[in-house]
Amino acid sequence: MPDKTLFITGIGTGIGKTIVSAVLTEKLKSDYWKPIQSGDLDDSDTLKVRNLVSNNTSVFHTEAYRLTQPYSPHKSAAIDGITIDLNKIIAPKTNNNLLIEGAGGLMVPLNDEYLMIDLIKQLNVEVVLVSQNYLGSINHTLLSVALLKQYDIKIAGIIFNGKTDENSESYILNYTGVKLLGHLHEFETVDKDAIIKAGDFITL
Repeated sequence: MPDKTLFITGIGTGIGKTIVSAVLTEKLKSDYWKPIQSGDLDDSDTLKVRNLVSNNTSVFHTEAYRLTQPYSPHKSAAIDGITIDLNKIIAPKTNNNLLIEGAGGLMVPLNDEYLMIDLIKQLNVEVVLVSQNYLGSINHTLLSVALLKQYDIKIAGIIFNGKTDENSESYILNYTGVKLLGHLHEFETVDKDAIIKAGDFITL
């Protein structure tokens, strides 16, 4: 494993993991890898991040599983007639820092036996948790942190993505003791310049 390997996960689906992944890939000039892509293979998260990153150092590694349907990995795999095998998900070899983006949240099923958090544990990597402020997000964030601690997975910190709610954020940070890595505010335009500038708001 390279010196800094980070796994980007979120408190749910659609809370900005891919944008955060692009910002961190650009800031760290790291390699990027999405082990499991479900659906829209012509506009995959790997392609989205690649198109938002400006540096010439980052390498974008091929997904271990490319599933054709936009569902939870276990359902997408079943429709495609395959079963996801965790033993076949091996981090790419690189001398660079590596940024790994998960699919959905921690309890997303990969097959009948294993969840996304089991993959994180197997890869033995540090987690960046992406949170977002909405009604219920304190509960979802605290549950995610509690589960990561239960699995003895190291948490590098939390990044809040989107609108600010100082009350909710301070409660989450104080209760969990997890480090704040930064806050990404809503983008007016998502392009390469915006991704570079957003890196200034992240401390890693």
